Amino acid sequence: MGKSVMKTRTSLILAAAVVALAACNKKTPADNQASAIEANASNEAANVTAAGNNEAANIMNKAENKASAVKNETKNEAAEIKNEGANEAAAVKNSASNTTETKKKK
Repeated sequence: MGKSVMKTRTSLILAAAVVALAACNKKTPADNQASAIEANASNEAANVTAAGNNEAANIMNKAENKASAVKNETKNEAAEIKNEGANEAAAVKNSASNTTETKKKK
């Protein structure tokens, strides 16, 4: 009789453990729905963040491109002014040189 009581107790303990384990793992439909809502919200937040980061990067790239274009335009304008100044200076030198030579010939 001692063995059958032990087997019964062991069986009851194992059965209780299985029931307890099943109860822990069992989620209600509401739990599943709540988990899905949380996951969707997290994904949406990640997508919004990524889109915002991409937009910010695009704006920065456009600004850098525009700044580079302005720099280049300014460099070109400065070079043009320098060249005009050099040409005018050369013309003045030539004019002065021609005047000096003309006076020497007289």
